Amino acid sequence: MTRAHAIRTALDTTLADLQEGDPVPAERELAARFGVARETVRQALHELLVAGRIERRGRGTVVARPKLVQPLSLQSYTEGAQTVGRTPGRLLVTREIIDATQDFADGLGIAAGAPVLHLERVLLADDQRIGLESTYLAAERFGHFEHDFDPTTSLYAAIRASGVEFGSATEQIETALPTPREAALLECTTATPMLLLNRRSVDTAGVAIELVRALYRGDRVAFETVLTSPAGARTGPPASGSR
Repeated sequence: MTRAHAIRTALDTTLADLQEGDPVPAERELAARFGVARETVRQALHELLVAGRIERRGRGTVVARPKLVQPLSLQSYTEGAQTVGRTPGRLLVTREIIDATQDFADGLGIAAGAPVLHLERVLLADDQRIGLESTYLAAERFGHFEHDFDPTTSLYAAIRASGVEFGSATEQIETALPTPREAALLECTTATPMLLLNRRSVDTAGVAIELVRALYRGDRVAFETVLTSPAGARTGPPASGSR
């Protein structure tokens, strides 16, 4: 265990006695308390910052609110945030009709060049910017959302209200760093670790509904899912010689 990691463990204990929004002791004070160099304390604080345990507020550092834990499911962001007691919100960044690239055409099952509705929104949890979501919908099917959809509300609710039922989705999650534009929209730096989700949803007939690219602040959001054993799978100890 590195010295910085040991200090981080000690700081975790210190933070447990503080409330959300309480100031974190200054580097100089922590260095004196633990008998280490300020650089060691600085590295430990950086690890806690990335982990979402603390956050910069103005010129100081305070205890952060616990991460928003989102379930991986076909429910909307609104439903997921409300489930864990957070107040969801959205800020519209872009609403436009674009021509489908070949990738969009393949994913949405439309011709290349066909009109696509692009919605880009900042996702909020208790008024804190935690994600940036871009959704692409075939305009032939959902073009009316360009005018009659309130972008501060749940898009999934609006899709269901139009008579379309979600059947399944394929989602890929990977790590990423934000571009300068994305960092500005999310009020963070380009060094902030992100979780990048790419999703394709289809309806109960297998017809594509949406393509989504969502970028979440790794210091503010975590995802979870429930894994179950396949029906009929063996649950006992492995047979001799198997691994």
